[in-house]
Amino acid sequence: MNLDDAEAVLDICTGNPQFYEYYESGPNRDRVIYAMTATPPDTDMSDKYFIGFYEGGTLVAFMDLIDGYPRYDIAYIGFFMMNPGYQGRQLGTAIIDETASYLESIGMHEIRLAIDKENPQSNHFWKKNGFGALGEVEVDGMIKVVAARTLYGKDTSEDVEFADTPLS
Repeated sequence: MNLDDAEAVLDICTGNPQFYEYYESGPNRDRVIYAMTATPPDTDMSDKYFIGFYEGGTLVAFMDLIDGYPRYDIAYIGFFMMNPGYQGRQLGTAIIDETASYLESIGMHEIRLAIDKENPQSNHFWKKNGFGALGEVEVDGMIKVVAARTLYGKDTSEDVEFADTPLS
């Protein structure tokens, strides 16, 4: 996806008001553009993939995926959101499982992300999809749970490094 898709991403964000209950403000075009272009420390746009998942011409979900963050063998999901019309159909789980399979096939050992600690919907989704808590970090005044899903048996949780990085 590219910045031409910002309105479609904003539509999905606007359709998920529960996610934004934990932020001072709701979704807007500037926040979407930031999410589509921001990178963590020591990475750049060549490491970032903002991916759209479609059914026909409809955007079903999008994912911000950083290759090699915080370490070369870890992928980081900075943002993932489902179209509200497609929630509850296990499509999100299918997307995460396919992403994990692909990342494993290219030699990644782990997927990491950060979850808003107070958001029960996000916490349930990621736990259901095999992500376990590694610790907590404060980002822009919010407590985030850093979580990971290990790929093919290598436990990298002992190598945890936390960074104050905007995550969603």
